[in-house]
Amino acid sequence: MASHRRPPTPGLHRSAARATLLSAAAATAAAALGTTPVKAEPAGPADTVRARVDRLYAEAEKATEEYNAADERTGELRRAVEAARDSVARGQERVNRMRGALGSAAGAQYRSGGIDPALALMLSEKPDAYLDKAAVLDRLGERQAATLGELRLVQRRLAQERAEATRALAELERSRDAVARHKRTVERKLAAARALLNSLTSQERAALDRASRSGRDDTLLPPSADGAASPRAAAAVRAARSALGKPYVWGANGPDAFDCSGLTQWAYAQAGVALPRTSQAQRNAGRHVALAQARPGDLVTYRSDASHVAMYVGGGQVIHAPYPGAPVRYDPVGMMPVSAVTRV
Repeated sequence: MASHRRPPTPGLHRSAARATLLSAAAATAAAALGTTPVKAEPAGPADTVRARVDRLYAEAEKATEEYNAADERTGELRRAVEAARDSVARGQERVNRMRGALGSAAGAQYRSGGIDPALALMLSEKPDAYLDKAAVLDRLGERQAATLGELRLVQRRLAQERAEATRALAELERSRDAVARHKRTVERKLAAARALLNSLTSQERAALDRASRSGRDDTLLPPSADGAASPRAAAAVRAARSALGKPYVWGANGPDAFDCSGLTQWAYAQAGVALPRTSQAQRNAGRHVALAQARPGDLVTYRSDASHVAMYVGGGQVIHAPYPGAPVRYDPVGMMPVSAVTRV
């Protein structure tokens, strides 16, 4: 996703300056969000439209990263619920086996002259009550007492696991609701941006794209993995470059389409490194370095909320998945305000 660009920070190769005027009309971008279906507003000056589209893209990207986080959490909770259910089932089988063994002992006692009152009490639904009575314990054999003690522990653990599974299931439902909510927000923002862009002529759209979201700047040095901080960083750069031209799809993390954090996560996965799913988490996935010290493979997060991430590839450039309709490509590292540079 893209936002307004500023000149690259001193210390890196400078790109040709692109003046970006933030029109006061940008503050009214939210007006394009509340209509369903979204209706195109009058195009107005190209800079005004561009400012509003940039704002919508930035808001959509923030919602996308929130969607990614909620989706990842949903997956974790789903696995936790399945594991809890499996554990509860195994625990119940164990309880059934232990109660069956004790029932067999009771049957043997009955056949030999009557059931022991202690075993009759134990076979009730509340064996804990039995274990609280020391006098009754004295009447049991050592082996039966040990089995009953173990049964009590298993039943208590089983009750705890059932409660945990119930809580995890409730949290899973809340996480699913969050995923759906963020998805609706992303789609609404992107629909509003498309409506604005569709209000322009094809020539105006092309000029707008060239002005604020052009790809590689010819004044910059060619990007390269040379000088990467580590072999794995170099491998991640090569993987990211292999994705050039792949489409941006929000929520996607490869191999055929990507959003911003999906691209960096996928690229490092090809190098054997597991990165978190969201740009905010990737911001803290390593050691922070100064922008002037950036090396190929470093992650560059943007905006104060770190809602966009790219990979530095040298030559004053990054490779990233910009926004819907724009493929994975190179852009100047100073294309928007930098939040942090992270060396993985």
